[in-house]
Amino acid sequence: MKSITRRGFVGGIAVLPALHSSAARAQAGISPAEARAIAKEAYIYGFPIVDNYRIQHAYWMDKTNPEYKGPFNQIWNSARVFTPADKAIQTPNSDTPYSFIGADLRSEPLVLTVPAIEKERYFSVQLIDYYTFNFDYIGTRATGNGGGSFLLAGPSWKGATPKGIKKVFRCETELAIPTYRTQLFNPEDIDNVKKVQAGYKVQPLSAFLGQPAPIAAPAVDFIKPLTPAEEKTSLQFFNILNFVLQFCPTVPSEKALMARFARIGVGAGKTFDASKLSPEMKTAIEQGMADAWVAFAGLKKDFEERKLASGDVFGTRQFLKNNYLYRMGAAVLGIYGNSKQEAMYPAYYVDATKQKLDGTSRYTMRFAPGQLPPVNAFWSLTMYDEPQSLLVANPIDRYLINSPMLPQLKRDADGGLTLIIQNETPGKEKEANWLPAPRGPFSMIMRLYWPKEAAVEGKWERPPLQRAG
Repeated sequence: MKSITRRGFVGGIAVLPALHSSAARAQAGISPAEARAIAKEAYIYGFPIVDNYRIQHAYWMDKTNPEYKGPFNQIWNSARVFTPADKAIQTPNSDTPYSFIGADLRSEPLVLTVPAIEKERYFSVQLIDYYTFNFDYIGTRATGNGGGSFLLAGPSWKGATPKGIKKVFRCETELAIPTYRTQLFNPEDIDNVKKVQAGYKVQPLSAFLGQPAPIAAPAVDFIKPLTPAEEKTSLQFFNILNFVLQFCPTVPSEKALMARFARIGVGAGKTFDASKLSPEMKTAIEQGMADAWVAFAGLKKDFEERKLASGDVFGTRQFLKNNYLYRMGAAVLGIYGNSKQEAMYPAYYVDATKQKLDGTSRYTMRFAPGQLPPVNAFWSLTMYDEPQSLLVANPIDRYLINSPMLPQLKRDADGGLTLIIQNETPGKEKEANWLPAPRGPFSMIMRLYWPKEAAVEGKWERPPLQRAG
């Protein structure tokens, strides 16, 4: 496989020893039915890890990729919100300019410093590991807007809290993805956001303490990721999973699971060589992958029927209790979504009559007086095409309607608010409340940033989407 070599960056990732082929040996003594069941389980477990690697490879490892952000352990700031031109992440947020760090924590921890920010402006630093768990937060809700320095440490670091550090955050994996969101009040506010972003700093702990740096880990040849389409059916999926698991030390609760996965050649440092599989075993494992997508379809139906919400599937390992189907669903429907205390994501995949959404129809959404989403920060409603779940280009370059836009929206006679969702303009007099839809299938995600108790506890009900006419 063609690979991309990255050498010489700070905290580089170690060159790995030659991987041993184990798929063929593992199939001895296991029936195709057992292999199929294990493949389903391993695929559900591994999908978020493999899809995360696809995105992170584009951001930090592949300089030829148009999504490339820069080297590891340096902060990258976006001076704009996401648009339809951004295609690496499904269901992207277009409310808050992002900042990212591709964090390599193996040689030493990183110090993340945030500036003091005016109390009216929401910001968050979501700490995500390579399992895609949200293991903690820095920000308005979690630590306040007063600024400070925080330590982000990998699984092998055992030190005490250094002087000048407000809090230590410990990550289960050797690589992590600190993801920053900085509130943008309106387009004219972008220079103020840039000033906030200029105050976000990242340093190795040694630099923060003014001490000599430890020996940097040597570099590695990162293997090529799969495309989103290939991830669904290619048996190379398991080889990528094996590769990434080397940066994810096995936690005690998963030791038995890893022993089970090893029976089909899945595990850190193993090579899954599909060419060595018997035809029966190859078919069984492919069927197991397909079974995983059947399970996901059932999960998505639960979302459509509102038996599940975003708050059920995003969070820490402890919160999710190792529910790997929930973790897969979170990755497919909106990878890197926030834990519910930080943000909630009421999703619209069907209308009030349970019909799938399509731009050949027209819809309205009405908030009764006093029933706007209850938030401490702000809320939004964003449009996505399906099945790609990307932002939708339209004549007025509007991808969402959010609470900062409320002064420009037209209210109903009783003080309520009705939004218009359709493909064609409703006319100039109604365009203020129009969220443009694509011509075909679509979905919408509502976002409640720093939701109030009424939302977190389910006392507030999102409004239904009514088909017009």
